[in-house]
Amino acid sequence: MNTASQKYIHELHSEHNIYLSTLEFAKDEIKTFNNRLSDIVTANTKKEILAQVEHFQNQFIRHNEVIDELKHEVHECETRIAKIAESNNVATDHRKVDDHPELRDQMDTFNHIFSELKNEFKLFLEKAY
Repeated sequence: MNTASQKYIHELHSEHNIYLSTLEFAKDEIKTFNNRLSDIVTANTKKEILAQVEHFQNQFIRHNEVIDELKHEVHECETRIAKIAESNNVATDHRKVDDHPELRDQMDTFNHIFSELKNEFKLFLEKAY
C-alpha cells in the first residue's frame, strides 16, 4: 500500500460524516424547492412556467437519486473502515487505510452541479413570481 494514497481512519470517518450531512441538507433543500414548485403551479398556468416546473421536478427527482447513491457509497466506505478497525483494533487512531479520491470527486461534482441547479432555480423563482 502506498502511504501517499492513504489517510487516517479518523480523517476518513470525519469526511464521511461531512458528506452525509451535506447530502441530508441537500435532500431537505429539495423538499423545500418542491414545495415552492407546488406554490408556483397553484398560482400560475402559463405553459412556459409549467414546462419549467416539470423540468425542475425532474431535476430534483434525479438529484434525490444521486443523493441516495452517494449516501450508499459513503455507508459502504464506513463499513469497510469498520471491518479494518475490528480486525485489528489496536491503535486504530494511528492506523491508515486506503483513501477514496473517487468518492471525493463524486461529492465535489455533486456539490458543483447542485449549486448550479440552485442558482438556475433561484432565477426561475424570480421570473415565476
